[in-house]
Amino acid sequence: MSSATRKAAVVIGAGPGLGMSIAHRFGREGYAVALVSRSDARHAGYISSFTEAGVEVAAFTADVRDRDRLLSVLDVVAERYGSVDLVYYGPGAADPEALPVPITQAGAEDVREAMSWVYPAVDVVAKVLPGMTERRDGALLFAGGLSAVLPMPALGALALASAALRNYALTLNAGLAEQGVYAGTLTIGGLIERGDIHTLVTSQPDRFGPVGTLNPDEIADAAWRLYAERDGAEATFSAVG
Repeated sequence: MSSATRKAAVVIGAGPGLGMSIAHRFGREGYAVALVSRSDARHAGYISSFTEAGVEVAAFTADVRDRDRLLSVLDVVAERYGSVDLVYYGPGAADPEALPVPITQAGAEDVREAMSWVYPAVDVVAKVLPGMTERRDGALLFAGGLSAVLPMPALGALALASAALRNYALTLNAGLAEQGVYAGTLTIGGLIERGDIHTLVTSQPDRFGPVGTLNPDEIADAAWRLYAERDGAEATFSAVG
């Protein structure tokens, strides 16, 4: 299959944990993969892993809060492959060391900062959705936190952002039901193995204590099932005791 006819999956938030698992899962299904991350420091290793697996891959650098850069990457992907057929939106924290203030101390500025991770998702959808609806084919997958449905006061304003992103995904799914386009969300509670936050937390057990972990490959398998079966809009994963 040539690049011009191969379906393309864009993975926004291509880190060593869930992002890469999602990318490899869709790559195994024949998708060309476009990786998008804040830094290109690990791109060479990422690309090598796909090349070894026989998956067509390209890597791009963009911070989701840089709207112009993010949308320009989507333009490049669409030009290269003819269309953007699937977007996974799951950027990680810019600074894993920066812990949120609890909800009882969160102010409006904390909420605005947390929501700055939601607005780019809306920009991405606005960019790719017209082409998807015209083709009556495509998918939008989002990753958010369990605090969207389970009160977690320690996560403060992040819980509000998670709830907003989850509601956006579910409402999109309902709105797109008759247009051939799928939207779904992964609601995740726990440390995702191999991810940067997992590395940070497990390296400082005295600071963080025991925290439940989740296998990113299993989550990626569930993401594929959501997309392929389209009989539900959410899969929930919890390692929270």
